[in-house]
Amino acid sequence: MEILDIALHYPVLSSVTLICTAAWLYSYFTCGVCKTKARMDGKTVIITGCNAGIGKAAAYDLARRGARVIMACRNMEKANLVRDSIIESTKNTNVVVRLLDVSLLSSVRKFAEEINRTERRLDVLIHNAGMSISGRNVTEEGLQLVWATNHYGPFLLTHLLINLLKKTGNSRVVVVSSILHKQGCVDPRNPNPVEETSMSKLYKTTKFANVIFANELARRLEGTGVTVNSLHPGIIYTNIFNPAKFWIHLLMILYRPYTKSEEQGAQTTIYLAVSEEVQGVSGKYFVDCKEASPAKKTLDVGLAKKFWEASVDVVQLKSSDPQI
Repeated sequence: MEILDIALHYPVLSSVTLICTAAWLYSYFTCGVCKTKARMDGKTVIITGCNAGIGKAAAYDLARRGARVIMACRNMEKANLVRDSIIESTKNTNVVVRLLDVSLLSSVRKFAEEINRTERRLDVLIHNAGMSISGRNVTEEGLQLVWATNHYGPFLLTHLLINLLKKTGNSRVVVVSSILHKQGCVDPRNPNPVEETSMSKLYKTTKFANVIFANELARRLEGTGVTVNSLHPGIIYTNIFNPAKFWIHLLMILYRPYTKSEEQGAQTTIYLAVSEEVQGVSGKYFVDCKEASPAKKTLDVGLAKKFWEASVDVVQLKSSDPQI
């Protein structure tokens, strides 16, 4: 049966289909857009893992707003190419690259030491770097690789930069999580699961850790002028899926019409970094530039405190380090 015949014989079905399609298109292209025109002149932003994906898109946007953008990346060659492109596109020459392998605590410490020595302010710290990989992967420091990248590196980095964030005032910490955190949880008794090999479980549990970390950090920083929020960027087919199995790539390709572009996926990150609407808002979870409900388990204060204490032990926080 031709499309015209369907429309003629089933006008109600045809109308409903058109309305649903129009609603989906409107939602896809307009919802979750950071509409603020706020400038970032004179402000400094650190974005981890921003030589590709949504971090790269956020770096472009914040540079256009006049921010000093510090690209904290592991692959210096790619990062330098992106930096040059950002400068050419935005005409903002205040974009720099600094070496950071967030999976290595030694690299985190070296990076933080340089930042504290050379930067006078830090207005926004965006924990964007993340990874997803299967198999038994342990760093040279003995940490499970996905956990080191997605949680322990950001956890330590926040501690080491907290005094600069406090000194700046009205500063923000933005933690990129995922809606998949709702299918995960953390176990304070086994905070470094080096035996875990499931890519799915590792990703979900570390994304849960992102949300519970942001919530506990917000509680500990109450009254300091530093706010902390986490977010789900949307489903984006980025290079984080590179190590995934073939069937996952196939699924993502089939689902591609319903995924966000990198620019669309960066909108909530940008919103939490610049919007006047969230000034003073802390300890919340956002989706599509709006506050949303995280997994109920992330609101368990007792679990958050236990996991925080376990994380302190894992990163071997020193008595001479800034305390939160």
